[in-house]
Amino acid sequence: MSTIFHKIIRREIPADIVFEDEHVIAFRDIAPQAPVHVLFVPKETFATLNDVPVECPEVIGRLAVAAAHYAKAQGFDEDGYRIVMNCNGDGGQTVFQIHLHLLAGAPLGRFGT
Repeated sequence: MSTIFHKIIRREIPADIVFEDEHVIAFRDIAPQAPVHVLFVPKETFATLNDVPVECPEVIGRLAVAAAHYAKAQGFDEDGYRIVMNCNGDGGQTVFQIHLHLLAGAPLGRFGT
């Protein structure tokens, strides 16, 4: 599989990378939905959340923890932020490599409770 995210990971196309470690890369979304909109992507390939094996929950945990650490490092952790994962077409997924959206920088509308 070779999505736009895989090409960013391999440095075949440019991105505004804001975080990277051995497991996760994060970069600013090119069509932001909030003042801060960063995508956290595992370097391991999984097309959708459904494809992450039950014995590998650390994949999702690494994304969430990296997002939380980024929020703290940038100083908006106390103000608040939202993390979102979409799964498949009806869930709004358009790039089929799992990724977590971090949205912040302004009050976000309530969604659920």
